[in-house]
Amino acid sequence: MGGGARRRDRDEEGRARNARPRDGLGRPLPYGAPGVARQPEGVARTPAETLTEAQRLLDAGMPFHAHEVLEDAWKAAPEAERELWRGLAQLAVGLTHAARGNAVGGTALLDRGAAALAPYAAAAPHGIDVAGLLAWAAELTGRLADGPAAGDGTAGPGPVPAAETAPRLRAGGG
Repeated sequence: MGGGARRRDRDEEGRARNARPRDGLGRPLPYGAPGVARQPEGVARTPAETLTEAQRLLDAGMPFHAHEVLEDAWKAAPEAERELWRGLAQLAVGLTHAARGNAVGGTALLDRGAAALAPYAAAAPHGIDVAGLLAWAAELTGRLADGPAAGDGTAGPGPVPAAETAPRLRAGGG
């Protein structure tokens, strides 16, 4: 290892963890810069608590952080619900990419998330507005696709405002 190379950040158990501060959209900032606190990993929440916390973060314009909350639910969910929570996490990451101005990445994650959620549309588990989320994802991917070409091989409208674009996770806006 070269003298100037930085060693990987590790947690107490020795797992690789990036300790760089991040902005509100999860982008890494230089070491020492003030950043937004990361969501703690592995927090056990009920589905209602997960949805409430994820919605709070989405409403605050922090879809990357909402994705981390939803990812915890995905990892802990019973097998029958894993795709539901994975799909919700992917929608949050899709919004993250759209808010960063990455129309291609945003569209890909929104499409994947919608495909994972679609089988749950008839059941609407935990009061999740699956039909509304599918419509939201389709509308946002349409907006991302309709944006002007940037001349560098990318397309899209540029960054979308995360908080104003955030979906409602539960029917009735809760």
